[in-house]
Amino acid sequence: MRNTTDAMPSTWLLVRMQFRVIVALMLRDIRTRFFGTGLGYVIAIAWPLVHILLLLGIFTLLGRSSPYGESMTVFFATALVPFMTFMYMSRFTMLSVIFNRPLLAFPTIKVLDILLARTFLEILGSCCSILLLLAVFWSLGIDFMPQDIVQASFALGAAMLLGAGFGIINGIIALAVPTWATGYALVLVFMYMISGVGFVPDAMPETIRYYLSFNPSLQTVEWMRAAYYEGYSTILDKGYAVWFGVATISIGLIAERLFRGHLLISR
Repeated sequence: MRNTTDAMPSTWLLVRMQFRVIVALMLRDIRTRFFGTGLGYVIAIAWPLVHILLLLGIFTLLGRSSPYGESMTVFFATALVPFMTFMYMSRFTMLSVIFNRPLLAFPTIKVLDILLARTFLEILGSCCSILLLLAVFWSLGIDFMPQDIVQASFALGAAMLLGAGFGIINGIIALAVPTWATGYALVLVFMYMISGVGFVPDAMPETIRYYLSFNPSLQTVEWMRAAYYEGYSTILDKGYAVWFGVATISIGLIAERLFRGHLLISR
């Protein structure tokens, strides 16, 4: 009984120490992300917002019409919000291990701590960016409220889940092979092209639609649009998007644990 009682405080102390390490890494990332000051984090929040608004502006200048629904802005925004959330979270989570590589010299800091700290920080930043986007649309008189706000929230959560999973896996790869960061950037460009941002998957031939359905980021886009347009998608598989995210996170955590020694040697 005494051993069990002694083990509980020890476990609690380890959990508290781990929590403090992750919070400290988050605070460090906030201060060092831009200009070496906490105010620079405002740029990290505004960056995806500006990216979305810039793309919407380009579509408007090109005279693009909405392939579905009445509003071109709403149609493209419903795709850009989940995809940009996934893209920024996965990319910057991956880059966190490269930027914070020297911190691994401290015994209390592990690769997983860096990845989790940046993941939580990107979730916070994404939520702030979306709130700012809603404020911008409201000020412009654009109605961007979904018909089903619960499903829209779930779609955004699935995009974050995918972003965390892809970020953790690619972060581990990038730590061992730093040049992979460039390779993954090219992968994201390809995923952008096949994620339904500028087209309606249901308008594609059946064979193409079938293969597109295996793209998890496209599923989050379809999920978000289904929350805005009733009866929008025939290839939407909500379970696939969620389980793909859970699987990538699980694989990433297992890989980090299995190769932790090799990763520390390669630093």
